[in-house]
Amino acid sequence: MEPQLCHQVTDSVATVVISNPAKRNAMTAGMWRSLPPLLEGFARDPGVRALVLTGEGRTFCAGADISTLKGSSDPAQGLAAAAEEALAAFPKPTVAAVRGHCVGGGVQLAAACDLRLAEDGALFGVTPARLGIVYASSATRRLVSLVGPATAKYLLFTAELIDSGRALRTGLVDEVLPEGELDKRVAELTRTLVARSQLTQAAAKEFADGRTDRDAHWAEQARRSGDTAEGVAAFLERRTPAFTWTPPV
Repeated sequence: MEPQLCHQVTDSVATVVISNPAKRNAMTAGMWRSLPPLLEGFARDPGVRALVLTGEGRTFCAGADISTLKGSSDPAQGLAAAAEEALAAFPKPTVAAVRGHCVGGGVQLAAACDLRLAEDGALFGVTPARLGIVYASSATRRLVSLVGPATAKYLLFTAELIDSGRALRTGLVDEVLPEGELDKRVAELTRTLVARSQLTQAAAKEFADGRTDRDAHWAEQARRSGDTAEGVAAFLERRTPAFTWTPPV
């Protein structure tokens, strides 16, 4: 099977699967290039309300497939950074579901997601120091925002792997699940995400990611949408709210 990003939409959740099992799901140049347009399509699809990124089988992603990037006309870091930024900018909630190795570019992708769930036994590593590669500033800043400068420097300086327990303690992942429980928890979490207000989620994502100049915009969106009134009414009537706001296409 050719290395590819497999994808499907079920119950308003888009799932993207990194599939290159012969190389532990390493990302080829073509896979890096294909991610931004794939995400753009899901962003425009009103039937998609959340996205899950995972790897085929027992590995999330072993990073970049160096053998294919070597002959690429695009700098390897440029391809990875563009894919990472497209994922970080995706306007709907994103979840990385991590099993096995999550290394190099795999950490870049996981860090660009809003939430990260890992199976016990997962291993994480940021490995450019093994290859003499300068890690992109955007990726470095995002890593620092998750784990703090001390842990980010440890990961970048040593290129050593850390286990899921340490990843949880340092903030690299949000939850660690026992073996066999990851899919169930991801399904549970995404059901919750798609039931909530997309208006609240979109505004919160912008603010949390550092954009602080759009309070008036989001206040106007809330006023026009009616989501607040619906949420309050549903709470008082003890029913599930029917939120109507959707991201503009």
